[in-house]
Amino acid sequence: MIKRSFIGLAKPRLEYELLEDIQPELVRVPTAKKVTLFLDSPFDPYIKRENDLLKIGDKVKTGQKLQLTGDSGAYVISTVTGTISSITSFISDLGRKQTAISIEAATEEAIDETFANQSKQPGIKNLLAFLEGAPGNPNLKFFSGTEKTIGTIAILGADKDLLPVTNQYFVKSKTDAIKSGIRVLKELTGVANIVIVVPQSLMQAAGATGVQVKVVDSQYPAALPLMVMKDVLGQVVPAGKTCEDLGVCFLSAEAVASIGSAYESGQLPISKTFTLIKKDGGKILVSARIGTSVKDVFDACNIAVKDNDRIIFGGIMTGSSAYSEELPVKSDTDAIIIQDSEEIPLTTDYPCINCGDCIRICPANMPVNMLVRLLEASQYEEAVDNYDLDSCVECGLCSYVCVSRIPIFQYIRMAKKELARIKTAEATNE
Repeated sequence: MIKRSFIGLAKPRLEYELLEDIQPELVRVPTAKKVTLFLDSPFDPYIKRENDLLKIGDKVKTGQKLQLTGDSGAYVISTVTGTISSITSFISDLGRKQTAISIEAATEEAIDETFANQSKQPGIKNLLAFLEGAPGNPNLKFFSGTEKTIGTIAILGADKDLLPVTNQYFVKSKTDAIKSGIRVLKELTGVANIVIVVPQSLMQAAGATGVQVKVVDSQYPAALPLMVMKDVLGQVVPAGKTCEDLGVCFLSAEAVASIGSAYESGQLPISKTFTLIKKDGGKILVSARIGTSVKDVFDACNIAVKDNDRIIFGGIMTGSSAYSEELPVKSDTDAIIIQDSEEIPLTTDYPCINCGDCIRICPANMPVNMLVRLLEASQYEEAVDNYDLDSCVECGLCSYVCVSRIPIFQYIRMAKKELARIKTAEATNE
């Protein structure tokens, strides 16, 4: 729900959706004829490869771990049984280079038993080796012992953006799986301090997990990790630092449930649950195998797409537009939005008019009107030094209130990505 001041002087109050107000049905999408999985590693088709572990025509099983090379740590889990039909290079919306692996599904399914056999062995090795790309996209790299020391695991049972209700659904309906996941995390990571952060309406359900329950405010962007750190956990993350730098690792409720169900059943979870927001604003909870195309999802939900309709992966405030219905559901897809072409708000290149709305609404109190001028000119390092770019919590509120319809949030995301690329390049050259 969105509430605006009548005279426009006060901040608009944006309220998170609550599962109890929606009560959506769960639609299970049938297994697709083809799935596409993204391996977080670049692929160069012009390099001759003789020792690759994967080749076109290889047969794979459901739950099988797929890697391009033996010395690469990047992997994906096959979500179908079938034959690899293509291995191609893919560039994400922010320029990240990945490998797209397409698998033609077979009519009969065979389950790979590698995880079932190895999960009985103690230690964190199997958690890292098989579940980094599980539904909910658990952020497990920080438990490897080579990155940062984690002292607290915060399970996010609230949804970070405005319209999705995915994590709330897991807290309400998959309490046993979350409880199992918490037990596994305690045993394998050695982290004893685990809390779950939920809306007020889910306190009772969250209490059944056996860990400390924290309540998050109903006003956006209270459920973003950086805001939870400040308002709920009482720790302010300094500019340029992360939650993990302060010893706190955030995992979604779905990610913890995926870990729990994997160790309880001995089978890797392969289906992603997400909130589908239709053109009329109606919401459906959908379960589809990771790698299923958006087109297959829309067909299963009887949604017709016209020319110039917009597809968004993620929530309405922080999501990214997709250019094709062939793009697949990924492990971190918490929402998919379809907007009618006639209802899409336009962006412009009209200059900032210094109305001050972005400054008033910014939760980090940044001088956004000055910041955006440098970002438009690609002066990213100056934006960090002079106007606190690193303090941004990436809520998207500045774009939401911008009178000139400047895509400020997209400028900020691009700037942070470019700065990270520059730092990586400098470190490599050293």
